[in-house]
Amino acid sequence: MWLFQGLYTSNIINMIVQRRAMQGALWVIRHGGHPTFRLYSTRKTLPVLTLYTKEVCPLCDDAKEVLIPYRHRFNLEEVDITKPGNKQWFRQYRYEIPVFHFNGQFLMKHRVDVPALEEALKKWEDSD
Repeated sequence: MWLFQGLYTSNIINMIVQRRAMQGALWVIRHGGHPTFRLYSTRKTLPVLTLYTKEVCPLCDDAKEVLIPYRHRFNLEEVDITKPGNKQWFRQYRYEIPVFHFNGQFLMKHRVDVPALEEALKKWEDSD
């Protein structure tokens, strides 16, 4: 869905489109160097898939490889459980990594559960 803001003109519009890298894009249509109207996408930003990991974690590296085909559908946030300030996550997940949360909710651990990931993504995408 797009929302329009600004003035419409019957003149030929010299379009220069600026787009942000993530969803929720703002497009600015210019005429003669001045903004003529703006289009705002009302689509949500991407969901966050949080990976709880540590510096040396071969299972985490394997899991990230499995995620490559899905990377355009979420933002991956990595949390190193061994860093200061992450003691809670260290106590909770030190023997479980890799662990994944989807938008703050536990999703899977030890490996990527592709059906669970696809279900979470589809549910989020259908919630539009």
